[in-house]
Amino acid sequence: MRLTKACALIFVVLLLQACTTSRYQQAHDSTPQFHDRILHLQEPLPVREPMSPRGNPDTYEVWGKSYEVQKGLTQYMQQGVASWYGEKFHGHDTSNGEVFDVYQFSAAHKSLPLPSYVRVTNLNNQKSLVVRVNDRGPFHEDRLIDLSYAAAVRLGFDKKGTAPVKVELLAPPLAASDYRFIQVAAFQAEPSAKNMQQTLVQMIGEPVSVTKDELNGKVLHKVRIGPLPLSKVNVVQDKLKSQEIHSTIVLP
Repeated sequence: MRLTKACALIFVVLLLQACTTSRYQQAHDSTPQFHDRILHLQEPLPVREPMSPRGNPDTYEVWGKSYEVQKGLTQYMQQGVASWYGEKFHGHDTSNGEVFDVYQFSAAHKSLPLPSYVRVTNLNNQKSLVVRVNDRGPFHEDRLIDLSYAAAVRLGFDKKGTAPVKVELLAPPLAASDYRFIQVAAFQAEPSAKNMQQTLVQMIGEPVSVTKDELNGKVLHKVRIGPLPLSKVNVVQDKLKSQEIHSTIVLP
């Protein structure tokens, strides 16, 4: 009898562990709570970002079917069925390692390189929206793209679940050979690096980051502009020189 109770207890513990270690807390997807801010949320600006290190294999397999990521894509336009995904996936990693937020304008696609920016047009009502593709799916034969809940609300099909759409590529990601960083300075003091970062953002109008590196036991905070398309590198350097900033290094 004691042995039977002990076995039962072990089974319950293992079952609870299996439940708590599951990737998703819900067995089925559900509709997120509606917030008015969705109606006023700004569309993302289509920009060419570096290709994500995750989520972009040459090929991958789901449910026994192989898919090919279309790297190097510059043009894409296709019509098909859009669906949306919601609360079950909220807060979990997307295919490129970002966190899925049902209240942002994002999407999943089987073959577009990540991240890409596309314009999705609902062919039933002609509403259109720019979304950022950062996930893989939907893996149903009759579906072209999976949108976040917020995107479905703005396109007017959150109550129906699906809609016929047109998907147009606006900005594919940059390949590693397509962009550079410009290192402007390196400081031991982080506040100095942050101050220069703010100044450069206003001066140049391009992304500026501060990276922390250790060299010979000393920590350096390096201020870098980028990623920049190759066509912008000389333009940005000329702007820096006009502000008497000459000691720059172009980095891959």
